[in-house]
Amino acid sequence: MKLSNSFFYTLRENVKDEESVSGNLLVKSGMIKKSSNGIYMYMPLGLKVLQNIENIVREEMNNSGAQELTMPQLLPQDVYEESGRLKNFGPSMFKLNDRYNRPYALGPTHEELFVHAASMKIKSYKDMPFNLYQIGNKYRDEVRPRLGLIRVREFIMKDAYSFDADLDGLDKSYQKMYVAYKNIFDRIGLNYKIVKADTGVMGGFLSEEFQAITDTGEDILVLCDTCEYAANQEISECVLNDYNDESDLLPKELVYTPSHGTIKEICDFLNVPMSKVVKTLIYKVDDEFCACMVAGDKDVNEVKLQKLLKAVNVELASMEDVEKITSAKVGFAGPIGLKCKIVVDQDILKMKNFVVGANKTDYHYKNTNISDFTYDIVGDIKFVCEGDTCPKCGGHLYFKKGIEVGNIFKLGTKYSESLNLQYSDSNNKLNYVYMGCYGLGIPRTMASVVEQNNDENGIIWPISIAPYKVAIVIVSNKDDKQLMVANDLYDKLNSIGIETILDDRDERVGVKFNDMDLIGIPIRLTVGKKVNEDMVELKLRTEKESKDVSLDLIVDEIKKIINN
Repeated sequence: MKLSNSFFYTLRENVKDEESVSGNLLVKSGMIKKSSNGIYMYMPLGLKVLQNIENIVREEMNNSGAQELTMPQLLPQDVYEESGRLKNFGPSMFKLNDRYNRPYALGPTHEELFVHAASMKIKSYKDMPFNLYQIGNKYRDEVRPRLGLIRVREFIMKDAYSFDADLDGLDKSYQKMYVAYKNIFDRIGLNYKIVKADTGVMGGFLSEEFQAITDTGEDILVLCDTCEYAANQEISECVLNDYNDESDLLPKELVYTPSHGTIKEICDFLNVPMSKVVKTLIYKVDDEFCACMVAGDKDVNEVKLQKLLKAVNVELASMEDVEKITSAKVGFAGPIGLKCKIVVDQDILKMKNFVVGANKTDYHYKNTNISDFTYDIVGDIKFVCEGDTCPKCGGHLYFKKGIEVGNIFKLGTKYSESLNLQYSDSNNKLNYVYMGCYGLGIPRTMASVVEQNNDENGIIWPISIAPYKVAIVIVSNKDDKQLMVANDLYDKLNSIGIETILDDRDERVGVKFNDMDLIGIPIRLTVGKKVNEDMVELKLRTEKESKDVSLDLIVDEIKKIINN
């Protein structure tokens, strides 16, 4: 690409409405442009990066034996009604009607359609295994699109689905995808962790996320300082705490706590630690209200609560509902005499003489014990904290932030049962097909690479996905020899498959250097006065210093850098 006659621009100032490093740099470098909230255009340079990522993804998927197809994005809503997921998606699904008033949706995910496609082939156990995938757009009406390409309303995803006759076959297909994903992210050069995760709206019985490690990440990854334990905080198991409280059980006592409804206010007023206070939070779980009890220094994990109660929707009750259920203002809820289902975190069973709300405005009970009230369910319903005990080895847990760039699921028979995808086994008996699902966000991966690879001058693309491998900068467009050498190098490199930019714009050389750094080209060649000595300057984007290389050796030097 010769910049003098190409669509190329950069911005000199930071972008005001981009709060992430990657969002700012990708817009500033002219790779993307926001069209509306959560929707972006991909400009020529940015599209080349996306295509380079897609090429790696496509190669590894094809190497694994998967076959590519294309699915429509405009889908009849009854596809999701059939599987029972229309209600689950709720307002996050873009919905519309056609001219005949038939309901459609912009596809947020495609499990149902892949099942319909697979049913065209699957009749017998001999028709499996196989794996189908596509690379295409998805649409989700995010409540708060943010962080550039990390949380958007329209995005490009590679999604794949494996079909097997039994669980053993699913395990093998899943392992192939596990290896393929590792190969993809290794080739891209991403720093990532593989963590156990919640299956969420996808369902199934196992999910693992490929998380890019970065401070911009929205997910909290729980890791162990001793073993390889890794999980998303949403599902990370909490080891049962031993409170080592040898004190005698005391009779509960109603105490006046005027206008002290928060945990901190109660602790300060009664002079007790947070670990001696139990908070009771009222949730609406599907169509039922439920009180959840956790220690004052812990928080309710709604994902765990949803799993424990086998619920579809879990949300905090409104202030009006809380006051109606507890007969008190918010902040004074407690389990004693409460007329709704009560779920107790497992740690509460080990606690003694703790403080709870009295379901009476401005009052609490102190010296409460588990025998003072009745409860319905006990379980692990709290978030793990840094420093907690590792459930695998007993080491200590620590947190890292991550961006989910890939997710693989063992769906089992969830969708084949709801959509009646069956096959005949060797005894001519009908069985449901076992499925796996494997998603990978292309723009998210692009943004994650930028989050991990940048400096004060701009983006630092890994060679594997850089839009161009080499940038040739001409110091003076008025020097005929510089022009001749630069154009000759440009033609040579492109002829051997090394995609190269020629910055032949009528700009100051400092502007050219800044732009090439900003857009992150891995190798820069400067053609200046030293061409009279048959020398050019070579500088890597990852290094501060440059070096002079003879024109006779420069092409071989570049090939060596790229091959390494």
